[in-house]
Amino acid sequence: MIDAPRFDDDDLLFSPRFGDHYFSRHDGRAECAHVFVGGNDLPEKWQGRESFTIGELGFGTGLNFLETWATWQRCRFPGQRLNFLSVEGFPLDISTAKHALSNWPKLAEKTEQLLACWGGLGERVDMDEQTSLHVLLGDVRDMLPQFPMVDAWYLDGFAPARNPDMWSAEIMQMVADKTEMGGTFASYTAAGWVRRNLQGAGFSVEKRPGFGTKRDMIAGIKL
Repeated sequence: MIDAPRFDDDDLLFSPRFGDHYFSRHDGRAECAHVFVGGNDLPEKWQGRESFTIGELGFGTGLNFLETWATWQRCRFPGQRLNFLSVEGFPLDISTAKHALSNWPKLAEKTEQLLACWGGLGERVDMDEQTSLHVLLGDVRDMLPQFPMVDAWYLDGFAPARNPDMWSAEIMQMVADKTEMGGTFASYTAAGWVRRNLQGAGFSVEKRPGFGTKRDMIAGIKL
């Protein structure tokens, strides 16, 4: 298939459909830690919370979930609950995901657990006694109304110039409508029109230092 994801000469997963890579060339795991975990001020926001819900646009290989899960396990207290929900319009086959995630051997045990339930990710899965994962498979416009209210968002679709529908004013408003007051978002992109769409939806937006060669990223709070 001409649109099927493939690995480039550096063994990084690339989407011909969107003309973009799934990860930063500098280290997708480190990018997640900087942009999404750090951008949402986690794990500080987890402190004192009985439950916390993260929403994500673009599940991809699940790397963001794996990094978040690893951080959560290091920081959580007994009785706390993390609910991670994501949407994916073009799910990867398990062999492609496995190959892509092999770049991070320190996550190997968690990767095996994720891949073991790969075929059932369309339903809510308990990954451990304090962590659940649910990937809604389909178009983002159809899936977002099914989300519960969210405390923090990972806005991680392909680059806005390559995938503008994911970053439209309509979608950003749907994200805002599913965000708790005081809830946050973070994204690797700092495109001006994306910032304006988020502001128009009711978020404050600030630039922060980006990851790798990206000068800026953005983060914000629902006012």
